[in-house]
Amino acid sequence: MQKRQLGCSGLFVSAIGFGCMGYGEAPDKANLIALIRAAVERGVTFFDTAEAYGPWTNEEIVGEALAPFRGEVVIATKFGWDIDPTTGIHSGAVNSKPAQIRAAVEGMLRRLKVERIDLLYQHRVDPDVPMEDVAGVVKDLIAEGKAQHFGLSEAGAASIRRAHAVQSVAALQSEYSLWTREPEDDVMPVLEELGIGFVLFSPLGKGFLAGKIDETTAFHPNDFRAKIPRFSQEARMANQVFVDWLGALAAHKKATRAQVALAWILAKKPWIVPIPGTRKLERLEENLGAATLTLSTEDMREIDARSTELKPAQARYPDAFMRLSGL
Repeated sequence: MQKRQLGCSGLFVSAIGFGCMGYGEAPDKANLIALIRAAVERGVTFFDTAEAYGPWTNEEIVGEALAPFRGEVVIATKFGWDIDPTTGIHSGAVNSKPAQIRAAVEGMLRRLKVERIDLLYQHRVDPDVPMEDVAGVVKDLIAEGKAQHFGLSEAGAASIRRAHAVQSVAALQSEYSLWTREPEDDVMPVLEELGIGFVLFSPLGKGFLAGKIDETTAFHPNDFRAKIPRFSQEARMANQVFVDWLGALAAHKKATRAQVALAWILAKKPWIVPIPGTRKLERLEENLGAATLTLSTEDMREIDARSTELKPAQARYPDAFMRLSGL
């Protein structure tokens, strides 16, 4: 698989990464480890996890899965939530105080079985901690050899500029897809100006754009999508127009909906890297097939125009989560 540089960072990763956060019930550890290793075998070199996923269990699985591939892959993880470093109890609040960041990183290093974190993100902006302080701690961690690159997640343009002035930001991670295009307005121009890469979670609309979900889908109670306004039954019925339109386009391109949605992202900018997640090998292989799908200038013009016209029903997150987003 081709590799891409995240902005001007010097950090090269596979054009399509792997989002390791899972949905629904607790993951089957053996199967998830096998899937992550299958991704490596197919050319994926970029894996995304976070302290908050579990908490901790996801980092532990990723660390075990990728242990045989040290030096061959890039692992990104995230701090920024109020998680007790001893018990793992998650208060649900953000916390990017310097002491909390340092405690989080020590735990990450143990769980991921690494000496240095390749890409260390702040998971959400903490309104109570100046961005300069957060960037300063990460700068120190980089100097100490505990992290290599600094990233932000769901940060707005002002926060990105403030952080970058203290410690170069290698990548911003945020949601971006055919039905979530808000970053184009204010954030992407700043990323291009400053030479910062863009890592996209939920590039398939949390699975909806792949066409596997409709108004009859029943989500497991632990599935976060069950709490998302855009995934209410009424919203799914209204948003089916995205799936129908994308299906017709995919049939014309002799591809799947997911492949077209990912190929559109890859064609937008050379410093963009999507990280779709899955727990199925066949979906992994389908997603990776997008790297070889070419969209013409006319295709891109049509997709841009139509996806701009379509307005998704309901918000992409509950109100409490939206307040934590800087976008």
